[in-house]
Amino acid sequence: MHHHQHFSGQVIGLFFTCVLVLMFFPATPLPQLTQQRWKPATATWYGSPNGDGSTGGACGYGTLVDVKPLRTRVGAVSPNLFKNGEGCGACYKVKCLDKNICSRRAVTVIITDECPGCASGHFDLSGSAFGRMAVSGNGGQLRNRGEISVIYKRTRCKYQGKNVAFHVNEGSTEFWLSLLVEYEDGDGDIGAMHIQQASSSEWQEMKHLWGANWCIITGAPLKGPFSVKLTTLSAKRSLSARGVIPSNWSVKATYTSRLNF
Repeated sequence: MHHHQHFSGQVIGLFFTCVLVLMFFPATPLPQLTQQRWKPATATWYGSPNGDGSTGGACGYGTLVDVKPLRTRVGAVSPNLFKNGEGCGACYKVKCLDKNICSRRAVTVIITDECPGCASGHFDLSGSAFGRMAVSGNGGQLRNRGEISVIYKRTRCKYQGKNVAFHVNEGSTEFWLSLLVEYEDGDGDIGAMHIQQASSSEWQEMKHLWGANWCIITGAPLKGPFSVKLTTLSAKRSLSARGVIPSNWSVKATYTSRLNF
């Protein structure tokens, strides 16, 4: 089992981080997610044996990881898959290989956390997700092995009945607005975000802050309602949610769009 450092509720220093030019990871577009090949990896589990795993986690989803549809389907990944937070929200199928104990079915996991010290291509899953890779009734036995060999591949994220939502993060003001993206179907990841103020035709670029959080800092007060444009990291698909954040927005509120990928 691994223990990670968690970053939920991190507000101190975010204002300054927003103006820094963060490391940029060049993205190579993925082939269609349905055409992904299985790759070898290792997997461990953390938290309680039948638990959700992450309490918050380095993507910043907070209590979302404790409720459906994320609940028990979450995992932390090695830095090469976490991608400095731009890999947050991506979905993977993970399957164990020992025919004596493993189910032929893969489990689908959503990236909500990082495992900073883990080797390349490693999944640290919630106890329940790890156990679900086993044939029914053998979850405990599989967990007892601790670390196992697995294969994995990217898969489309699907949040049944949900549309992309934007959570206004704590600390946001009319000069500094920080958003967390939730329930993104398809690629699940984010490569770029832009915001458009009321009565403006200009899309202003937001900066990647940490995890699935993005922000914009301005010299003049931001005027809502705001439209938000989301571009995926993997396939460069874009979605524009017009007027999704109202002019009377409030901190810690979540605003749901009418769209998804």
